[in-house]
Amino acid sequence: MSKEEDHQLPKRRILCIDGGGILGTFPAAFLTGLEQHLQGRPIGSYFDLIAGTSTGGIIAIGLAMGLRASDLLDLYEKRGPEIFGQGRGTVADFILDKLRLGRQLVMNKHDSDPLRQVLTDTLGSKRIGDATTRLLIPAWNPVARSVYIYKTAHHARLRNDYKSLSVDAAMATAAAPTYFRQHVTQHAVGLTDGGTWANNPTALAVVEAITMLGWPGHSLHVLSLGCLEETYTIRKWAGIGTLGSKVIKLFMDGQSHGAMGIAKLLTGHEHERKDAIHRINHTVPYSAYKMDDTRVIQDLKGLGYSFARDRHPVLDPVFFGQPAEAFVPVYGFDQEPDKASKERLSA
Repeated sequence: MSKEEDHQLPKRRILCIDGGGILGTFPAAFLTGLEQHLQGRPIGSYFDLIAGTSTGGIIAIGLAMGLRASDLLDLYEKRGPEIFGQGRGTVADFILDKLRLGRQLVMNKHDSDPLRQVLTDTLGSKRIGDATTRLLIPAWNPVARSVYIYKTAHHARLRNDYKSLSVDAAMATAAAPTYFRQHVTQHAVGLTDGGTWANNPTALAVVEAITMLGWPGHSLHVLSLGCLEETYTIRKWAGIGTLGSKVIKLFMDGQSHGAMGIAKLLTGHEHERKDAIHRINHTVPYSAYKMDDTRVIQDLKGLGYSFARDRHPVLDPVFFGQPAEAFVPVYGFDQEPDKASKERLSA
């Protein structure tokens, strides 16, 4: 496609947010830093599609429901310790953490009820169909051994998810194995963290945009936010004992880099479209930031704001010139699909 043809395509903006537990403070702070320049508008209103996994899924759902990034940053700052049972003092936190580590050997490390309470207080009774932006939230069905993706009704085939509670979707995508118990939805479906297969949802979002929504790859502009990237080495002779938890990082890093590679190929090679995908992440030492250690919240907040200050001049002309077109779902509550929308989307 020529540069002239590329400029004639309607610009479609996509926001993708990785999983990472309390490390979601980093992308939440980054978005809050950018949001300060938007004349009072919530940052979610500038995107045509938002995808998020695990903690990124919570942020994505909140933004799609019209919350400000600053509201979600407050969630991490003020209620993060509550979710992970911390903030009770140095000695108490130390003892409880050791007890939870022992518990994690046989069951989930953390109680899911505080997370549900925080999400209920934040999202209330809103359903996926209340989203004002197209939404994509991956989870995993371990019984059926299949992917389970919550989606807004942005295509005629998407008849069910818009009726689902947003809290259900958030609990499901955040149900990280060994950290939280499997989430059982209102329909008795047991789901776990979407990070088991799509911790970086960038490729998933780009494929959805091109196939289900019919947006040309060359029209897409993607802002992809990570939750920090750890540096580590694996010895050539490594076994189970020496790999330890690094084996999890090995698989997640492979998925993330594969997702970025797929997304770049589908949106136009980076040598041709340098502004197609903007990946925001930061490299840190291995185990320096744990996904359930709320003591690092302020460091993550400062890091997010710092990155926003640095990247705003580059991102502003690409993503924040004007709000996105209003999202009109194919299905709404207690109504049949809009005929024009149905014909357009099924064409």
